[in-house]
Amino acid sequence: MRIPLFAAAAALAAGLSLAAPAAEAKTGGCVKDGAVGAVAGHFVGSGHAVAGAAAGCAVGVHRRNAANRRDQQQQQGAQNQPAGNR
Repeated sequence: MRIPLFAAAAALAAGLSLAAPAAEAKTGGCVKDGAVGAVAGHFVGSGHAVAGAAAGCAVGVHRRNAANRRDQQQQQGAQNQPAGNR
């Protein structure tokens, strides 16, 4: 008896999702914000998708760096607190 291809693919996907490490949502990034910029540029007018993607990428990198700095400051602040105040 053959297992349908769909059932085998679903079982494989379920197994891989259980083995994958926990995902972490991060702010910004070139790919995320670049895609948003490309879509926005596309709706603005012809030929603006590339410019929108470049601008979105720059904004995404800036947002990611700011979030990384904020996370590092929070970690350093938590390390500097006395054990009784945590």
